[in-house]
Amino acid sequence: MPLPIAELHLHIEGTLEPELAFELAARNGVALPYADTDALREAYRFADLQSFLDLYYALMAVLRTERDFEDLANAYLARAAAQGVRHAEIFFDPQAHLARGVGMETVVEGLWRALGSSVQNHGVSTRLILCFLRDESAESALATLDAATPYLDRITGIGLDSAEVGHPPAKFREVYGKAAALGLRRVAHAGEEGPPEYITEALDVLGVERIDHGLRCAEDPELVERLVRERIPLTLCPLSNVRLRTVDTLADHPLPALLDAGLLCTVNSDDPAYFGGYAGDNLDAVRDTLGLSDERLRELARNSFLASFLEDDEELRARYLAEVEAYVFP
Repeated sequence: MPLPIAELHLHIEGTLEPELAFELAARNGVALPYADTDALREAYRFADLQSFLDLYYALMAVLRTERDFEDLANAYLARAAAQGVRHAEIFFDPQAHLARGVGMETVVEGLWRALGSSVQNHGVSTRLILCFLRDESAESALATLDAATPYLDRITGIGLDSAEVGHPPAKFREVYGKAAALGLRRVAHAGEEGPPEYITEALDVLGVERIDHGLRCAEDPELVERLVRERIPLTLCPLSNVRLRTVDTLADHPLPALLDAGLLCTVNSDDPAYFGGYAGDNLDAVRDTLGLSDERLRELARNSFLASFLEDDEELRARYLAEVEAYVFP
């Protein structure tokens, strides 16, 4: 039985495995420019974040109906549960779907057909986080939040993702202020390809409660001290960082140093279909490559539940934390 963990940095569109992509393409009459699943998998070799994003958005063309989104989410939940995920806070990118003529209702209702019964069907509790594409306009983000308003009973928070460089967090000050007024939780990608200053800006201007990625905080000792002092979680994605060349090799990853500094780090999969591993695979990889002890792995698992947006169910959080403490490593 794997170590119980929460996954806090997971793009549902990034769980689209080649086999499901071809299945949905056939269902919806979409022609993919790849001969077969092997050829598509071969395309999952990226030079940088942008080359990944180009394929990521192109493959979304197969997602058309509520059933498609339901199937996508159920496929992720089954894989995640098998790797020890007990709670998942799932990102989705509505702008990428709205631009294709797929409405907010189709996306949210489709995902909810899986997430609404995720505990019964997969043993995984879930939260849904709407992400804005930072390379789109601030006006587009505001319009997207307005479109999501009828579904806020199913959406826990907002996030900020896509191409980071040249799109500072402050661009989205207004939409984050509006989301805060609506009672939504706030996270943002920062300090992946962008500089440490983007992390500070996300905290000070957007009022975020978690930093997605954030590994470049290591370049600013004062920022590290602040993150430790304020207990701001980092949702790190080690295999993603290697595949997108944010770090040269997994052996170069700053995770051990960040933990040693006292940061509340978590390990997640980001876009697992594209980056070679789900949450448990990421934990196995950092254990094997970085030599993390069992107790350090337990710390990462504990952190994941402490960093989760489970304030509405502290009894559930306590139950998960008890599972972590009781876990016996093989």
